[in-house]
Amino acid sequence: MILNRSLRLLLLSCPLKSSPFLLPRRPFSASYPMEKNKAKNGSKSSPFEFNKRRADGFDETGKAKKNLERKTRKLNPNTTAYAQVLGTGMDTQDTSSSVLLFFDKQRFIFNAGEGLQRFCTEHKIKLSKIDHVFLSRVCSETAGGLPGLLLTLAGIGEEGLSVNVWGPSDLKLLVDAMKCFIPRAAMVHTRSFGPSSTPDPTVLVDDEVVKISAITLEPPRSMEEESCSKSGEISVVYVCELAEIMGKFDLEKAKKVFGVRPGPKYSKLQCGESVRSDEKDITVYPSDVMGPSVPGPIVLLVDCPTESHVAQLLSAKSLESYYSCSGDRRKLVNCIIHLSPSSVTSSPTYQNWMQRFHSTQHILAGHQRKNMEFPILKASSRIAARLNYLCPQFFPAPGFWPPQHVTNSIVDSTPSDQDSNLGKSFSAENLLKFTLRPYAHLGMDRSCIPPELTSSLVLDELLSEIPEIKDKTEEIKQLWNKPNGETESNTLLPSCLENIRRDDMEIVLLGTGSSQPSKYRNVSAIYIDLFSKGSLLLDCGEGTLGQLKRRYGLDGADEAVRKLRCIWISHIHADHHAGLARILALRCKLLKGVAHEPAIVVGPRSLKHFLDAYQRLEELDMEFLDCRSTTKTSWASLEGGKEEGSLFSKGSPMQSVFKTPMTDLPCLKNLKKVLGEIGVEDLISFPVVHCPQAFGVVVKAAERLNSVGKRIPGWKMVYSGDTRPCPEVVEASQDATVLIHEATFEDDLIDEALAKNHSTTKEAIDMGSSAGVYRIVLTHFSQRYPKIPVIDESHMHNTCIAFDLMSINVADLQVLPKVLPYFKTLFKDEIIEEDIDDIALEEAL
Repeated sequence: MILNRSLRLLLLSCPLKSSPFLLPRRPFSASYPMEKNKAKNGSKSSPFEFNKRRADGFDETGKAKKNLERKTRKLNPNTTAYAQVLGTGMDTQDTSSSVLLFFDKQRFIFNAGEGLQRFCTEHKIKLSKIDHVFLSRVCSETAGGLPGLLLTLAGIGEEGLSVNVWGPSDLKLLVDAMKCFIPRAAMVHTRSFGPSSTPDPTVLVDDEVVKISAITLEPPRSMEEESCSKSGEISVVYVCELAEIMGKFDLEKAKKVFGVRPGPKYSKLQCGESVRSDEKDITVYPSDVMGPSVPGPIVLLVDCPTESHVAQLLSAKSLESYYSCSGDRRKLVNCIIHLSPSSVTSSPTYQNWMQRFHSTQHILAGHQRKNMEFPILKASSRIAARLNYLCPQFFPAPGFWPPQHVTNSIVDSTPSDQDSNLGKSFSAENLLKFTLRPYAHLGMDRSCIPPELTSSLVLDELLSEIPEIKDKTEEIKQLWNKPNGETESNTLLPSCLENIRRDDMEIVLLGTGSSQPSKYRNVSAIYIDLFSKGSLLLDCGEGTLGQLKRRYGLDGADEAVRKLRCIWISHIHADHHAGLARILALRCKLLKGVAHEPAIVVGPRSLKHFLDAYQRLEELDMEFLDCRSTTKTSWASLEGGKEEGSLFSKGSPMQSVFKTPMTDLPCLKNLKKVLGEIGVEDLISFPVVHCPQAFGVVVKAAERLNSVGKRIPGWKMVYSGDTRPCPEVVEASQDATVLIHEATFEDDLIDEALAKNHSTTKEAIDMGSSAGVYRIVLTHFSQRYPKIPVIDESHMHNTCIAFDLMSINVADLQVLPKVLPYFKTLFKDEIIEEDIDDIALEEAL
């Protein structure tokens, strides 16, 4: 049920009856500068102020954005040009590599898998320069990063930017799905294409610099496959043909031999037009006065995900003119970038197809074993390795493939005698280039490949920079040797933690940044590992799968995904759910042919529209449940009881608003069963103040028996989602074992926190302290704080800050706040490197 505006405002202004805070939340008006001045003058504001317009779903101006315009630039065919492998997903194997086709005035990207933005940020590749994005397939592996990319571009500058997005006919399905959370203005330049009606490739771009064409590969399907298969199975071969460069104009020959006087006729001849001689009765042709032209290089990008696609590749008539055996019709292909997986490219059939291109150089950019040896995102990997050295209890060793058995990048650099006319094959490396122009430098260029990073190198750097860190590591070890229940603040250990086992629960913070993925922090995702019982996922921003693989390794991450029983999403902003389709699609694939139940996705109603539309592309195998159906009142109605003192209880103004729809009852009962199977007593959503349909969640474990048969209450974990301080958070967090609360801004940036409906560090801690929370974990930091946020330790006796891949075992909660000072030692020499571009972009988003 969609709330009308008056009901939404009522929701945002009504305190809970049982809340200890009697003051209602006070929205500040459109006169935002007045609030800003108040804060500057030092007057204290109400603890529950918020931005009413933003909470109600409007931006600060209230004006709808116009359709975003495309950039136009003057092009020059005689330009620097290269194709470059962007190694997103190379090490974690979770997404397709991307390829950048670079020209001085144009940029083209092929495939936009998850992590593309984060990768480009680290390697200083300006996404604002991208003109076109081409998808070789339409699925989460190749397009998982597209929603975030479109939103990022739409937030650049006052008017926003847009790109042309090209893909096979399935792209229309993806666009329909993304409309649920991406403004239409950001997607007006999406264009799909089908198979060509002629033997020639379908031309997509044709300008003075390059012609880009597409050849679609769609395997035939039987009647049975037709009835049960999804879209998203069409793949594309892209043909990139650079323009021919005309030969040098012979001025003396034109003037003295052919009698053409200097003037406009010279320009016409250089542009390929014939002219009449000024001194002779003849026609002068361009070939008479121009030197030999330089043919334009040709690059193919090939994506064959299965052997069935290879069969279509072999029979594609559109490719015949590019084969070396095609005689005079032959077009010389200089480079082929293979996006196909190694299981396909190593097959005899595919190898035979490659042999049709004599002297062509091949770059194997699919998932190769060698690519798993070193991390691609080096900045975050370096921090993870340092944190692991300092405190391995909270930062287990990342699950990277061990850096051993390093092979040479050249796979087949010495062809056999019988294949001596074949080109070389290279295993792709991150940022490997193939230079296309200047023509004199045509070929592979390894100069941009970053040096290899190993954990031993990182530790050598650390011990050199901070020699005392070795002693600090020993000090941290001693924290685990103190008697059970002893803490610096003399806070008694909660009864729920009495003799708790390490295989009871662990909180893994996969993403701790806000807005968009950054160099050091990924966006929101929290993995709740219940070990043998199963697992939960709270929020699932872009790149969540990659983070799981960095934490658990390739096989371990697959197991983590297999045992996911429920995924809870706080609100519809992309930094909290853009990785969901990738996780669900992989879980479906991993459990294919195995008896299992669909994953239950709990989220805002608008998320269901996205998932329903997306399932036309890929099977997601999930059940959806509205967050509003998992409130305290909804659960009480399922049990046939009454819930007094609730925002939605009988007699309250909101009584009928969040009544559980009859259609959700079967799924709610199923969720109750699943929770029982994984040892969870309650999963309760509660409304928070951020945007329409924003929620926090309470997860409470079931009681357990100790060794002597005594009943021990279960732990209680609360996650705030994105929110301003509000009574609902305090109410939900009463006596919680752990509160994971967003702390987007430092305390001095209260104005920005108000404007964006986020919380400051102190506000988050105050929420937990007011509710009597045992431990508070701060997360969702603004990306303006690259490594460690600005904090005031004076009020953090029971609090810790989160880092990506931090793993908090419930048995270690008593030690948690004591490690905070050691983090400051680790980052003592770090300066707050505020990136002006990142801050402006974050504010726009």
